[in-house]
Amino acid sequence: MAKMLESWIYQEPSSIYTKALYGLTLLGACYLAISEAIGKHLRYSKFWNSASNKPTQTLPSKVGMLLAYTPSLLAGVSSFWVFSDDGGIRFLMLKSAITLHFLKRELEVLFLHKFSGHMVLNTALFISSTYLTSAASMIYIQHRVQGFPEPWVDLKYVGLLVFVVGTVGNFYHHYLLSKLRDTSNKGYTIPRGGLFSLVVCPHYLFEILSFIGISFISQTLFSYLCAIGSAAVLLARSYATRNWYLSKFEDFPKNVKALIPYVF
Repeated sequence: MAKMLESWIYQEPSSIYTKALYGLTLLGACYLAISEAIGKHLRYSKFWNSASNKPTQTLPSKVGMLLAYTPSLLAGVSSFWVFSDDGGIRFLMLKSAITLHFLKRELEVLFLHKFSGHMVLNTALFISSTYLTSAASMIYIQHRVQGFPEPWVDLKYVGLLVFVVGTVGNFYHHYLLSKLRDTSNKGYTIPRGGLFSLVVCPHYLFEILSFIGISFISQTLFSYLCAIGSAAVLLARSYATRNWYLSKFEDFPKNVKALIPYVF
């Protein structure tokens, strides 16, 4: 088993920081996934006002999402300057993938998504700090493994392909969602087109593929943990989203799954 892991994962210097980071990443992902599954949602999108009636400080959804993504984008951009002397195509691919991922999110917030409602400030700050910690730590750990032997199985080009497929698929289904609303209609309707005939959250499915692609490019333990944690949270949120649609629309097709076609 150890030999199999060595073939897929970088050997890396052990430190208290990385051990603590790995443990907190796993605990945080488990907490978020369980919270979403039991109905204690992060308060944005259709779930922004679902938690409680207690007064909370909110932001317009567009402002909240920009706050969530901008620090991670800046971390990706700055990595080209901070680690400019680090050579190697893998590190360049990782920095580029992380930067492009959050640049795409920013551009979608600015020019594609149509928002209704608000976003709780604490939620925006939590998402922002989580993404920033993950992006910055992934880049830093990749810097730390420079000079160590690469994994026997090289997945970086497979990862690039998976990342591109995930990014394009995520954008396409975000585009379809944006077409459901015009300037006079800011309510929710049943999504149509693309993989929406099979799953209610194909944009999450492709987002998971993007994270898997990044983890294959990196091939560090932390990148794999980030991909697994993100998948667990999005799986739970997809399940909650499907239940929300079932509760709101009597004609919602029961054969449409949450995230994985024909399976879940």
